Amino acid sequence: MKYLVMVQGSQVDYEAMRGNGSAQSPAWNEKDLQAMYAFMTSINDDLAESGEMVDAQGLAEPAKTRHVSLDADGKPVITDGPYGETKELLAGYWVLDCASLERVTEIAARVARCPQPAGAPEYPVVIRQIMDGAGDI
Repeated sequence: MKYLVMVQGSQVDYEAMRGNGSAQSPAWNEKDLQAMYAFMTSINDDLAESGEMVDAQGLAEPAKTRHVSLDADGKPVITDGPYGETKELLAGYWVLDCASLERVTEIAARVARCPQPAGAPEYPVVIRQIMDGAGDI
């Protein structure tokens, strides 16, 4: 089965990773960043070796987000980020092909252990099964 494993973050978190801490998220230093990158590289290498990784990507900060909706006349309404009303957004993801929900849960638990500075916000790692067809609804 294929699963989408998602990690979340906020604009404040991206700022903190650039060294601009706040009351919500302490500033990261180069050592913190390197520890996170090494940890994620290790996970990605292991998943590629096991054949479970389909894709994995980190996403740009929320300030670079664009929402497209339609007005009452069906014309596009475009809003650029960041969005004050949104607390957390998707920060990165893996598409995994795993034998079971238990296996992808083990992987998500490993992702949740990603090192970060003390006091940084912790977000749950979200797992969603990718539907193979209309019969999965």
